[in-house]
Amino acid sequence: MIPTRIGESQGQILEHLKRHGAGTIPEMAGDLGLSVETVRTHLKSLGSEGLVERRGRRRSGPGRPEIVYGLTDAAEALFPSQEGRLLQEFATFLHGEGQDDLVRDFFDRQAERRWSAVRERLEGLEGAARMGEVARILTEEGFMAEVDADPEGRELLRLCHCPMRSLVDATTAPCRSELRSVREMLGRHLVRVSYIPTGGTSCCYALKEAG
Repeated sequence: MIPTRIGESQGQILEHLKRHGAGTIPEMAGDLGLSVETVRTHLKSLGSEGLVERRGRRRSGPGRPEIVYGLTDAAEALFPSQEGRLLQEFATFLHGEGQDDLVRDFFDRQAERRWSAVRERLEGLEGAARMGEVARILTEEGFMAEVDADPEGRELLRLCHCPMRSLVDATTAPCRSELRSVREMLGRHLVRVSYIPTGGTSCCYALKEAG
């Protein structure tokens, strides 16, 4: 359940917090059969990785109130999810019901909301500065974007990960929306030169000045 890069004891702490919602160091030490110092050390490490956060304090006995710890959103993502599979099946269902237009309309609206959300970040930026900021925005959204160039000297925007891969197997609407969003953010014409669903290692776009 927990990635192998996380040790057994740290995994136990994460699962404990998942099952109980939150916990103090003494509570986790007692329930897991670990020393207080071991739990404290693991929590410090998990906190530095952005997986555990403080949730205030509470008193469970004599003495000072204990710090309460809980999982971050990043830690929640470590646990199994059926969302990707269900979204894929839902998109397939809509396609079977002849509702492709509805799916496209949804992603078109998503593209419009995305542009509204990032417009201010791109205002006044041109050239390499704008390209770099677009790559940062897409990376924040899970696309692992990077700026590159091909042997012909064309500027490339490479998306090394598709955070909607399962959904794309059912509909290309997210890809259409992605292309539209990148075009709007850059204000430039795009030519797709590689595509993850057809075997590419990235979704890669060559950019040209709009004309």
